Amino acid sequence: MKFSQATDYALHAMLYLIEEAPDKPVSVQLLAEKLGVSQTYLSKMLTKLVKAGLIHSVSGANGGYRLKRNQEDISFLDVIHAIEGTASLFECSFNHGSECLIQQVVIDAERQMEQFLKSKKLADLANQLKG
Repeated sequence: MKFSQATDYALHAMLYLIEEAPDKPVSVQLLAEKLGVSQTYLSKMLTKLVKAGLIHSVSGANGGYRLKRNQEDISFLDVIHAIEGTASLFECSFNHGSECLIQQVVIDAERQMEQFLKSKKLADLANQLKG
C-alpha cells in the first residue's frame, strides 16, 4: 500500500498550518519554501484541501491559506481522503460480489486502517513538536 507524494505534501502543509499559523493565512510561496517543494504542485494539493473544507483561501496582499476547521478535529484520514479520494484500495477482479472472501479480508483491513488514521489528529503531532 502506498500513498501518493501529493498526500505527503498535503499532510506536511496541514501540519505546518496547525503548528505555525493556526489563525493567520500563509502564502503558497512561504509554504512551498518551508516544505522545500514545488509551488505549482503544492497549489494543486491546497486546492483539494479547500474543496474538502479543511482550509480556505484568503485573497489580498496578506492572503494565503488558513485552517477552516477546528485543528483538533482534523485527522490524517481527512487529509488522505481529500487528496486520494475515498475509493477502496482493493477491488476483486472477478465477479464474486460481496461473497468474495479475499475482498472481505482486504476491506476489513482497510476499515481498521481507516479507523486508526481517523483517530490520529494532526494537532496531536503539532503539540508533540512544540512540547
